Amino acid sequence: MIVGEVLGLLGAGVAAGVVSTVVSLASIVSYPALLAFGLPPLTANVTNTVALVFTGVGAAAGSRPELAGEGGRLLRLGPIAALGGATGAGLLLVTPPRTFELIAPWLIAMASLLLARPPSGRGHGEHGVLGRVALFIVTIYTGYFGAAGGLMVFAVLAFMFEHPAAKLNAMKNVMSGLANAVAALGFALFGPVDWGAAAPLAAGFLLGGWLGPKIARRLPGQSLRYLAAACGLAVAIKLGWDSYVR
Repeated sequence: MIVGEVLGLLGAGVAAGVVSTVVSLASIVSYPALLAFGLPPLTANVTNTVALVFTGVGAAAGSRPELAGEGGRLLRLGPIAALGGATGAGLLLVTPPRTFELIAPWLIAMASLLLARPPSGRGHGEHGVLGRVALFIVTIYTGYFGAAGGLMVFAVLAFMFEHPAAKLNAMKNVMSGLANAVAALGFALFGPVDWGAAAPLAAGFLLGGWLGPKIARRLPGQSLRYLAAACGLAVAIKLGWDSYVR
């Protein structure tokens, strides 16, 4: 790759990393950037997933205050997210994406509406079957299609726990990172990853993922939830238009 392309992907990675950790929409920035640099859709999808692992690394490093005391809970929920990511990656490699393209707008819209609801003052807890099943399903989506997958994980965690939005966001970054990491391992072994594009994008994701939590923790009250919900609804409308109208 030429220097301009490397710098372009690095910049896209930084922007996407910040967007990922704040409003959970990294792929809305990074996936079109990869397409713009000439990668075919499947190659762009798997390359994006591999690079996204570094957003999780950066976000975990930048979210240490929010993650304090959550280690045990993350260890219990982490395998569910990892299994979901692995399942989604396997499906992507053996099935066409059209089904998820049709379902995605509805999933994203429902997750956005769930985030937009006022906190009820009580969570359903990590041991609730519904929450664990929902986490597994949305991480399958994260490993398979990815667009706004982090927002769905955010919504599920908001259903399970009545934590402050910044803490939920930090937990979301870890869960999404685990799902992406397992999916990325499968893609690295069996998928058409463009490593020349993945490297600068990953470096940008790492920096953007580290910066994002610093922005998220400064947003007042529940504004983080509502900002993510508004962005998610916009993405749902756009994907719905592309899938059903165009």
